[in-house]
Order: sequence, then C-alpha cells, then structure tokens
Amino acid sequence: MGGAFLAAAVLARVGSRIGLPTIPLFILAGILLGPHTPGIVLVAEPHDLEMLSALGLVLLLFYLGLEFHLDDLKTGGRKMALAGGTYLALNVGAGLGFGLALGWGTSETLVLAGVLGISSSAIVTKVLVDLGRIGNPETRPILGIIVVEDVFLALYLAALQPILSGADSLGAAAVDGGKAFGFLLLLALAARFGTKVVGRLINTRDDELLVISFLGVAVLVAGISEWFGVADAIGAFMVGLMLGSTSSGTRILKLVHPLRDAFGAIFFFAFGLSIAPGDLPTVLWPVLAAVAVTLVMNVLAGLATAKVYAFGPQATANISTTLVARGEFALILATMAAGAGLDERLSPFIAGYVLVLAVLAPLVAGRSHWLARVLPGGRGRDGDREGDRGSGAEQVSVPA
Repeated sequence: MGGAFLAAAVLARVGSRIGLPTIPLFILAGILLGPHTPGIVLVAEPHDLEMLSALGLVLLLFYLGLEFHLDDLKTGGRKMALAGGTYLALNVGAGLGFGLALGWGTSETLVLAGVLGISSSAIVTKVLVDLGRIGNPETRPILGIIVVEDVFLALYLAALQPILSGADSLGAAAVDGGKAFGFLLLLALAARFGTKVVGRLINTRDDELLVISFLGVAVLVAGISEWFGVADAIGAFMVGLMLGSTSSGTRILKLVHPLRDAFGAIFFFAFGLSIAPGDLPTVLWPVLAAVAVTLVMNVLAGLATAKVYAFGPQATANISTTLVARGEFALILATMAAGAGLDERLSPFIAGYVLVLAVLAPLVAGRSHWLARVLPGGRGRDGDREGDRGSGAEQVSVPA
C-alpha cells in the first residue's frame, strides 16, 4: 500500500515538472507496477485495492456534491436535463452505431453504447479541480450532465443486466429499474427538504467528530445506493449536495480535501492495475476509431450545451474537452461482458479505449483554448476575448 502511494507520488512529481496532469501518471504507475507488466509487482491482485479504490471514487463525487449547490438545480434544472439528454443522445447513439459497424453482436453493441456514452465522473471531477475551474460558469452544466449521466447509468445497468445474463423476464428488469429510480427520487427529496435536519444532526465544533460524521454518512449512503442498483458515486454526490448547503458545508469542504486527494490517487492507481498492455495491440484500430468518434461527439455536445446556455467559444471548448474521459462505468461494463461470455475482444478494447481517453482528457482539457480558436466566433484574439466575455469563464494558466 505504501509503495502504491509513493510510486504514484514520485511519478506525479516528475510529471508536474514538465507540465503533465496527475491522472494519467497515477494510472501509469498502476500499469507499470501491476501484475500485467514485467518487472517489479507491488500489487499482484488488483482486487486487494478494490475497497480503497471505491472509497476514492466516493470521496471524489462527495466533494463534487459539496461544490454543487441546490440553488443550481432549482434554477437551472430544465437546462441541465436538456444538456444532459443531448449529450447522452449523441454519445450513446454514436456508441450504438459504432457497435453495429464493428459487427461484434447485439449484446456487444449494447455494451459499447454504454462504454462510449458515459463520461468518467471521477476523472471529470479531478480535471476540474486540477485546472481550477470549479467556479467557472460552464462547470455547472458540466456537473449537471454528470448527474444526468449517473441517473441514466443506474437505469441502463438495471436494464442491461438481464439481457447479458440471458434472462427473458422484462418484469425483473422493470422491477430493478423501478427500485433504482425510486431510491434516486428518495435521495433527491432528502436533498431538497432534509437539509436543515441533516445540518443540525451533523453540526459540531470538533473537527475530528465532523470528519467521522460526514465520512460515515457519505460511505453509508453510497453502500445503500449500490444495494438499490444505483451507482455508489451518485449516492455520495447526493450526500455532498445536502451537506454543502448546511452551516458546516464550508468546513467539510476544507476537511475532505486531503482524504479526496489520497484516496483519489489510489482509485486511478487501481485503475491502472486492471490494464494489461499486451492485449492492447490486437484492438488498436477499433480503439483509435472509437476515440475519434468520442472526440467528435463531445465537440457537438459542447456546441449544443453552449447554445442552451448562450456560452462563448472558450466555455464551449471547456465543456467539450472536460467530458471526454471514460472510466469507471466502462470498466464495470467490461466486467459484466466478461462474466456473460461475450466477444473476447471486448475487454482489451474497453481497457485500451479507457486508457487512451484517461490520458488524453486532462491534456486536451488543459489546452482547450486551442479548440476555442477554431470554434464559431473564436477566430483570432478578438474572437477569443469575446467568447470569454460571453461565457464569463476564467482563464486558467496551464503549462504548455
């Protein structure tokens, strides 16, 4: 465990000196020191880090919920639903088309639709934090799209499970989907009407007790969410949404930082452990084609979202590049596909696709100003400045 932390830290320190983001370096540490790469093996069994990795994802999304305010949902819920729905329609639709073009089978196509359609909440959160964009106006729709994706994720998994397992009962799928949707509705009602009660229960002047309290609530609700068929991360997000609006919200935001950073690093390290580099060359061309499709669809989704919110070219570019990453949901689908005995090319394809985008996403997000220059209204310096004024986006200095 100590070696995992230190390896991630050393690589991240080296990378930071040449302007590389930390996410791909944490993943690289996992690949180099995992069981699928010759040489030193720190963690022979990736499942040994499964719980700590899950905790990292929970804390990343809990932090995201703290930064996301209920007022944003009240005032912009309809726009967020429209932006999220558009994003899913473009990317899931592209995934279905891509799967049909490959000709790997119907079940495989449904898996690929989910893999290509859903962003990585963990990587998107980390990118926003690393680039200092949490306070940017375009970050609200980005977070709104993630919320819509997570709701879709819960329903999609519930519907896909009986198909992959060969079950012929639509009733069972409907029950699972209803259970997940009902729990999401319960969480939403608690976030809307239970904030004052939760705030009084959790409030304390002692930082130690406050840390134990919010960590316990976040992890407990995440576990219950998973039992109801809802992603554990969305449960943690809803807890963050509730606690962020309480009188203790500012203190919690400060206290959760070191926990988020430490366990978030382990999440990405564990992600790297699951990747077998030797399998990637067999699916190289499909991976590159899927990456190209995703990049194009994200630009189109960014343009559509910017039109809804009347953003300028820089904010449009930020939206398009920040949501590129694919991650934890794709890996869940890879595990389900392997268990269902689907095409053996699926697992290395998903691993390669996720790895490329996990590395590419922080890099393109940090250089989104390049994309902004070629978007409508973004040509030349005057166009850039005009787009920035239109979006109100902050300019973040990122090493070239």
